[in-house]
Amino acid sequence: MFVKICGITNEADALLSVALGADAVGFIFTPSSRQMSAKAVADIVKRLPEDTLTVGVFRDIPAEQVIETAYTAGVKGVQLHGAETKQACKEISAAFSFVVKVFSLEMPQLAEANTYPVHAIMIDGAVPGSGQVYDYEQIGAFPLTSKLILAGGLHPGNVADAISKTHPWGVDVSSGVEKSPGIKDPRQLRLFIKNAKDAFSAEAGNM
Repeated sequence: MFVKICGITNEADALLSVALGADAVGFIFTPSSRQMSAKAVADIVKRLPEDTLTVGVFRDIPAEQVIETAYTAGVKGVQLHGAETKQACKEISAAFSFVVKVFSLEMPQLAEANTYPVHAIMIDGAVPGSGQVYDYEQIGAFPLTSKLILAGGLHPGNVADAISKTHPWGVDVSSGVEKSPGIKDPRQLRLFIKNAKDAFSAEAGNM
């Protein structure tokens, strides 16, 4: 039962996400309308509850730079959204207790996802952060042994159905709970987290 709110750009949204029950919040360090500096993230992170999982999102950046930026920002985990190699994942996983490698259904590397030395695998849409929905049931064609985090096109209205179709370990949302890029909508945040948690509880009850 893991819910991550990504694309956080301000302290208020970070605090609200945690208060509403999010397990993790994510900050983007790659070119994006939601891109943050390490210093700005550090200022937010130090105001969050100690047990909050904070995650830095990177794409095709050298492992040493990922580690340095993440340390400067004070985040506890790293999410890799590009074509990072297994060796880069290994180096980064040695430095952090939570590392996620992201794939889309179109990436040929997805067939080898289970061999990446990371803590969880995320399946996202072809264009991260776009809010585009795809056929979540296709994920079943790629049996994953790692923890699966579902992302891409999720919002309060479809997250429960997506969970029932894919049985993930967790879900991740950014644009699906926004009123504008980088600015979260409190009502959508609350509904998403509630609907996701309720769906995960229902899944557990059916096991």
